[in-house]
Amino acid sequence: MLIGKQSWAFQNKPVILETGVTGGPFESNGALHEDFDLLYADLWMRQESYEKAHRLLMEKAVEITLQKGNVQKEDIQFFLAGDLTNQITPTSFAARTNAIPYFGLYGACSTSMEGLALASFIVNYGGAHHVLTGASSHNAAAERQFRYPTEYGGQKPPTAQWTITGAGVALVTRSEGLTGQFPYAVSATIGKVIDMGLKDPFNMGGAMAPAAVDTILAHFEDTGLTSDDYDLIVTGDLGEIGRETAYDLLQQRGCLMHKEKFQDCGLLIFKPDQPVLAGGSGAGCSAVVLYGHLLNEMKKGKYRKILVVATGALLSPLSVQQKDSIPCIAHAVAIEYGTVC
Repeated sequence: MLIGKQSWAFQNKPVILETGVTGGPFESNGALHEDFDLLYADLWMRQESYEKAHRLLMEKAVEITLQKGNVQKEDIQFFLAGDLTNQITPTSFAARTNAIPYFGLYGACSTSMEGLALASFIVNYGGAHHVLTGASSHNAAAERQFRYPTEYGGQKPPTAQWTITGAGVALVTRSEGLTGQFPYAVSATIGKVIDMGLKDPFNMGGAMAPAAVDTILAHFEDTGLTSDDYDLIVTGDLGEIGRETAYDLLQQRGCLMHKEKFQDCGLLIFKPDQPVLAGGSGAGCSAVVLYGHLLNEMKKGKYRKILVVATGALLSPLSVQQKDSIPCIAHAVAIEYGTVC
């Protein structure tokens, strides 16, 4: 049901039954490599282009999810997913391969939680028994579109981030008939587009931080909860610059929490000695960290309840060329691990 101005509460506990997580070579050497289901040794992945490799990441993530969930693709009612590449073609072409009724989503790097929020809403209200949702990105494909081809070797400022190569997919299903403990969606807060006038495409974290803060505060206002009700609040890919900015803004707005509770997927995924500048980014960033690492940590008992706030910069190469500012958005989903029946 609707709570407050921009949040949903899911009384029927839509369950994240299984997940599939794929990644590339940088992720193979990253801090969370053990939480991936499949890792590739190079960016080409035996494909003819980076964009086709990107499609393969999503296809394999879907395949792995269905295998782990022991569900046939014919049993899936809807597939909600997206990416960063032109007209989300890697995801749409993967949807062609899987032949599941498809909603193509574009929220830039917020797509993972946009998809999970919508999938949970559909399942919670009986619109489907099983829904797949996910997001993906490919470093070389994104660099070619939004900046310069990697072969160009362009210099980047320290505020820039490294687009991750990976896909994260979740199978969201009804809790009826399930016994035992599972991660399930408790609520979701849909963000507003926030634009503070920043124009630097090499400082995505700084541009997106206000949107993350706006959504987090809206979530607390709508639900009546505080940061004390969560074991972890994690943003999608603000990186080092954006996380510091968001934390300071939250403090200024009276949202006080221990800094260790406020983490970022873009800072968790890579090791400190990897040359990723301000951290990881990309539509796949929060998807692979949540559907791989964070859910595994919940199953181990480290976290009981978390709030995942995926952030997205809604710019395009054309808007940058026309010197527009960068509109940003963040969507949040609260996830709890526990008994569902």
